[in-house]
Amino acid sequence: TMCGILAVLGCVDNSQAKRARIIELSRRLKHRGPDWSGLHCHGDCYLAHQRLAIVNGEIYNHKELRQKLSSHQFRTGSDCEVIAHLYEEYGEEFIDMLDGMFSFVLLDTRDKSFIAARDAIGITPLYLGWGLDGSTWFASEMKALSDDCERFISFPPGHIYSSKQGGLRWYNPPWFTEQIPSTPYDPQILRQAFEKAVLKRLMTDVPFGVLLSGGLDSSLVAAVTNRFVAQSAAAQQWGSQLHTFCIGLKGSPDLKFAKEVADYLGTRHHELYFTVQEGIDALEEVIYHIETYDVTTIRASTPMFLMSRKIKSMGVKMVLSGEGSDEIFGGYLYFHKAPNKEEFHEETCRKIKALHLYDCLRANKSTSAWGIEARVPFLDKEFINTAMSIDPEWKMIRPDLGRIEKWVLRNAFDDETNPYLPKHILYRQKEQFSDGVGYSWIDGLKEHANQQVSSYLQLLVTDGMLLHANYVYPENTPTTKEAYLYRTIFEKHFPKNAARSTVPGGPSVACSSAKAVEWDAEWSKNPDPSGRAALGVHAAAYEAAADAKSAEQRDPLKGPLF
Repeated sequence: TMCGILAVLGCVDNSQAKRARIIELSRRLKHRGPDWSGLHCHGDCYLAHQRLAIVNGEIYNHKELRQKLSSHQFRTGSDCEVIAHLYEEYGEEFIDMLDGMFSFVLLDTRDKSFIAARDAIGITPLYLGWGLDGSTWFASEMKALSDDCERFISFPPGHIYSSKQGGLRWYNPPWFTEQIPSTPYDPQILRQAFEKAVLKRLMTDVPFGVLLSGGLDSSLVAAVTNRFVAQSAAAQQWGSQLHTFCIGLKGSPDLKFAKEVADYLGTRHHELYFTVQEGIDALEEVIYHIETYDVTTIRASTPMFLMSRKIKSMGVKMVLSGEGSDEIFGGYLYFHKAPNKEEFHEETCRKIKALHLYDCLRANKSTSAWGIEARVPFLDKEFINTAMSIDPEWKMIRPDLGRIEKWVLRNAFDDETNPYLPKHILYRQKEQFSDGVGYSWIDGLKEHANQQVSSYLQLLVTDGMLLHANYVYPENTPTTKEAYLYRTIFEKHFPKNAARSTVPGGPSVACSSAKAVEWDAEWSKNPDPSGRAALGVHAAAYEAAADAKSAEQRDPLKGPLF
């Protein structure tokens, strides 16, 4: 049930004009799911939705949950119908029983109370806003409420908001406290946990595929999916050969690596190309859909957005993707500099907590822009618990022991008798997504922001503009022309202060949290948000010292939530 949520609760105005306005706003979400079932009005509450009772997402354990609710009458086979029944049975306490990705709003018509909730990691987006008339708004994307709410925020993942109790975190796994775990590493357990996570995401009867960049994470998703695809419901209908998709600039490393993996697995592989000019032309639309001005996120969203459009035209409705692995296992190149296992672990916790602002936002919105649903097995609730309970000593990058980044994951799938992937692919160093698509994509972006006249600005991002950036944009000031360009586009679509605050800020190096910048004295002088400059860590960068680039904005949410 990919869909767009828009709910307006406690709205005094019940005129036809107000109703028409809410319908108009809900049309801004129609790309998220075409099934429109009208605007439902209960007194002063409006629920507009593209498909089922304003739940957005997938509940993978809905069949098991139905069995617990044997006394309930179910009207449909939909996985999301179970939410309303669980609420009837258990009240507000049921959310942790759900296994899946979701955001939803439930209105209890008996006493006009409501609850809204978002999945543990924030895989599906949700925003919460307040109108001047005392109304409370919920929407899947900011664009549906930003014009009509006085203030709004990104709804924090793993939380519930109820009209009776206010905001509360329902998701409290052991790793959340950031205490250092001590379970010894068991490759078998880790592998089985991941296979289980992939298998439950094959619960589908629509044509689907795997986004395959040729890096470790997407290659593992493809390899495991490939083993289970014949058992899925979709295989009966659409055939059991797995479809894989890769996008890149012609000649980029991603395309070459992805093809190698696809050939090894025997998938039906689709190689998609884009040009720097196409990327530049899409920026305006990408920023409107993704709703951020974070530089790294936009760089990586652009190819994904272009790819989703092409995949949609082939009739594919759902894709599996490899997000989350780098956060859980410390796969970013800057983790080489983690001073000890405690700091390593705390940084992985911070990265997972911030995922909803970065990679989850990118994966969900760049695919949803074309009505495609992305499922992310690494962010399975059970898998995260398993992976985050491993003693972080095992995750540390130890050249002396022959351990590169994400060694525990690579080792878990290193099966001599029945290999998942060829060894050289299993043990290849990572490319960060927006860089792997071809380095010239980033270089083309820098070129564009510096020289080419962008059609809508009608003037260059001049040195003078950058010089005055701290007056024009005093919060999260852009420090490069590229960042300035994205910010200008963002502010045009989302001019309110509240919109700007949904995007995190702070210094970052190669995608680190602000805290990890302290790991190396050189970094604070030379941060770059993209992985390639990861500071002489990448094999290719040993010769060339990283060039000085300025800090981009990156830091998880701070301060009170509601």
